Amino acid sequence: MTLTWTAQLTGIDWHELSALYAAAPLGNKSPASLQTVFTNSLFRCFVHDDGKLVGAGRVLADGVDCAYICDVAVLPSHQGTGLGKQIVSHLVELSRGHRKIILYAVPGKEGFYRKLGFRRMTTAMAIFDDQAGALARGYINET
Repeated sequence: MTLTWTAQLTGIDWHELSALYAAAPLGNKSPASLQTVFTNSLFRCFVHDDGKLVGAGRVLADGVDCAYICDVAVLPSHQGTGLGKQIVSHLVELSRGHRKIILYAVPGKEGFYRKLGFRRMTTAMAIFDDQAGALARGYINET
């Protein structure tokens, strides 16, 4: 495995990134939407293995108070290799200095993030554009 890391947006194949998110599986995210959200993120990383995009992640942050790690995805062929841990650790390091670093996990993956120092928040709340879907997938509960 020859991994190459970059934060640069130039040269990113947004269709390849969209396919990565579908395969991860983190849902269907259009190439145009991914280009917008990665462009608007303070920190980002893309990981290639011999030229093929195999991992990505980003951080929305204000530079002082809050950093939100989101959209961490690893191609299934590279899951279980430690790449996800490396991506999250890299994004946490970039976010150091913020008063809080937040993320929300795919249900069932909380243990992975706990090993990296994250703890469950008791006061986090969300409004999803598809509340029923978020409830069905376990991201929110009715209370």
